[in-house]
Amino acid sequence: MMLLLSLLIVLLALLGAPLFVVIVSAAMLGFYHAGIPLAVIPIEIYRLVNTPLLMALPLFTFAGYLLAESNVSTRLVRLTQIFLGWLPGGLAIVAFITCAFFTAFTGASGVTIVAVGALLFPALVQAGYPEKFSLGLVTTSGSLGLLLAPSLPLILYGVILQQMELDNPFTIQDLFIAGILPAFLMILLLTIYAVWVTRGTPIVKGSYSRADAWEAVKEAKWEIPLPFIVLGGIYSGVFAISEAAAVTAAYVLVTLVVINREIPYRDIPRVAREAMVMVGGILLILGVALAFTNFLIDAEIPQQLFEWIRSWISSKFTFLILLNIVLLLLGAILDIFSALVIMIPLIVPMALGYGIDPIHLGIIFLANMQIGYFTPPIGMNLFIASYRFDRSIMELYRATIPFMLVLLLALIIITYVPEVSLIFLDR
Repeated sequence: MMLLLSLLIVLLALLGAPLFVVIVSAAMLGFYHAGIPLAVIPIEIYRLVNTPLLMALPLFTFAGYLLAESNVSTRLVRLTQIFLGWLPGGLAIVAFITCAFFTAFTGASGVTIVAVGALLFPALVQAGYPEKFSLGLVTTSGSLGLLLAPSLPLILYGVILQQMELDNPFTIQDLFIAGILPAFLMILLLTIYAVWVTRGTPIVKGSYSRADAWEAVKEAKWEIPLPFIVLGGIYSGVFAISEAAAVTAAYVLVTLVVINREIPYRDIPRVAREAMVMVGGILLILGVALAFTNFLIDAEIPQQLFEWIRSWISSKFTFLILLNIVLLLLGAILDIFSALVIMIPLIVPMALGYGIDPIHLGIIFLANMQIGYFTPPIGMNLFIASYRFDRSIMELYRATIPFMLVLLLALIIITYVPEVSLIFLDR
């Protein structure tokens, strides 16, 4: 009977059943088999509702959707192009920084490619950058920023681990701090690669006067303070995460709707509805996933899995290689939120058994997911860019592979030099 029900759940997954249905079915089957009342599932969902950090998710998501609806991307590209475009590989640096900022606040890689990439790709080609290089740069830059606050995946990782009640506690602020240097490392290595590749290419650099610079600053006068207000408040301890989310949502709402009037009042309900549909999906999956996590812990499945892997792999170094391979594959198959709620409960206990810090593990996980967005054959960025720029998938594969190799180098450094993530933390 149990085998038949297990096969039925697998069949549901293969037929495309919603992820939360598959997870809750597996949790119910596990609890039923263990003789545990199924009331534990709504109890776990209620416990999630009581998590103070959970308020940050809908507020940051709403702010990100508002930013995506506005002309912020245009102003950011112009601002960074004027101040950084004169550097060697300047427009490439503009692309990396603008995409990282936009993805950090919107939390959606696809939105970054559509909103920012659509501006940057023709600008790169017009400036003299090779078309293949420009296409690969925009596609891979679309996921930069997942390691930077207030990235939703960073917050979600922290929420999941805090529900697991580990012996090695940490705060969301610790995760935000840990992501700074790894994100900077990725941008730095991509910049070095961009400068090296275009060293013999005649690049047309824009000619901007002080008046142009001042005009760009005035146009972006409401966007420039945003990271300083939000991140400065978080890192200094002035804001808790939920308070920072509320400040961000209020600031973006007022500046874009009331002051700049880029988003009509009548569109606010639509934007809020779209944002909350996404949040609702995340929370539904997260709630049932935590119930399933409870079953896994009660059944000691992570410990058994760790013992089995330990019988084959005794080296922490080898385990990290295997972990990166698995996560890169998952990043190309699953969206980042599904990967987090499914894999974290299994991976964290094993990683702790090998002496890996949970904060360092989170940065490794998200760095892999970031690369997984454009990992062939089915990375999400590849298809979004193919549709947006009307190019074949094979052309996208060839264009992104060099950038992928650069980011894999960054991933190796992040993985095997934990100080890159933990240097500013007392761990």
